[in-house]
Amino acid sequence: MTKQSVNLVNHPLVQHKLSLMRDKDRSTKGFRELLNEIGMLLCYEVTRDLPLEMVDIETPVAAMKAPKIAGKKLTLAPILRAGVGFLDGMLALVPSARVAHIGLYRDPETLQAVEYFFKAPQDVLERIVILLDPMLATGNSACAAVSLLKSRGARDIRFVCLLAAPEGIARFQDECPDVPIWTAAIDERLNDHGYIVPGLGDAGDRMFGTR
Repeated sequence: MTKQSVNLVNHPLVQHKLSLMRDKDRSTKGFRELLNEIGMLLCYEVTRDLPLEMVDIETPVAAMKAPKIAGKKLTLAPILRAGVGFLDGMLALVPSARVAHIGLYRDPETLQAVEYFFKAPQDVLERIVILLDPMLATGNSACAAVSLLKSRGARDIRFVCLLAAPEGIARFQDECPDVPIWTAAIDERLNDHGYIVPGLGDAGDRMFGTR
């Protein structure tokens, strides 16, 4: 199976908001609000090719055939904790979407993803699943999340992140070649602790004000 492309979202609003988020002095409130706003903008990009069908409607003036999104509603699947930061913005655009929750944490010694919670719609195999996590660093969590979703039957998965490291992209494409990536930036590298450089720090800690 061929590797899917990486879709770099270079819209000026996305890039401007990302620069604001990178600033180490950005408040928790400001960071959270910006993540929500970028989530909405990224949702617009990742849903650009959703299938449409023509349906009969009545306007106040006349009957017509009009396009509506076809098929089952989307499933948004944030990786806890930080992926939740994308939810409000995306649900503002697709309020009828289902929401899966994927609980993973990164072991500080091995940097491997450890599952602690997973819940998804029963009919996830019939839905487009948008996997959400602000950071694609080592790729361990993203790959583990895709594996969990596929174990429930998901077939059409799209991964959305804010920042990606080249190492994470390579790992993800090797293990999940059928899952395309949308990201606002591809940074330089990972450091010895598995953080993206220059990055923006730990997105979950910055969003929730924890350390």
